[in-house]
Amino acid sequence: MSVDPVTCYDDGIRSQVRNENAGWLLRSVDGRLCRPALARWCGDLVPGDQGLVDRCSGPTIDLGCGPGRILEALTRTGIPALGVDISAEAVRQSRARGGSALRRDLFARLPGERRWDAVVLIDGNVGIGGDPCAVLARARELLRLGGRVLCEASGPGAGSRRLSMRFEKGRQTSDWFPWAVAAVDDVSDIGARVGLAVHEVWTEARRWFIALEAI
Repeated sequence: MSVDPVTCYDDGIRSQVRNENAGWLLRSVDGRLCRPALARWCGDLVPGDQGLVDRCSGPTIDLGCGPGRILEALTRTGIPALGVDISAEAVRQSRARGGSALRRDLFARLPGERRWDAVVLIDGNVGIGGDPCAVLARARELLRLGGRVLCEASGPGAGSRRLSMRFEKGRQTSDWFPWAVAAVDDVSDIGARVGLAVHEVWTEARRWFIALEAI
């Protein structure tokens, strides 16, 4: 019997906080298997994060905030910030770290529509739902004119693709869920289609980021 993917994610990040090994793996529909980056998601800032945080200067909304490492860093610098995640455990951990977070789908009605200075999409969250165009279009709806999407992507030329993923632990599996991997050059093209112009592309700690401005 399959399990809801969010339940598996909740279990994974809850176990990480307890310094336990949840045992979950991620499998793509083509058979590739990897271990989810639970320690990274639940820990403090990792190399490359600070450059993104430094580029947030006004009210910021973090879509798919996870356990809240970026949200915590923004809050500590005095920047008004809100995290959004569909995971109850992620929201609980974000709040425990001092952040403000809502359990909500990013496509649902959110506070401050068209008034945010920045939208954060880190750790591949531009691929949520398997449709980067829909995610970036939603981010554009949240921004004020001149606001920016701060997005992490794959390196230029890496190619973009849609895929299906599921969690696995022994004989236990989750339902398949859609995801996407987007290269930074493709993100710039997608952004142009939804009213976002490239402001800056930068790389840090072997990670690639792009800032897209609402026009």
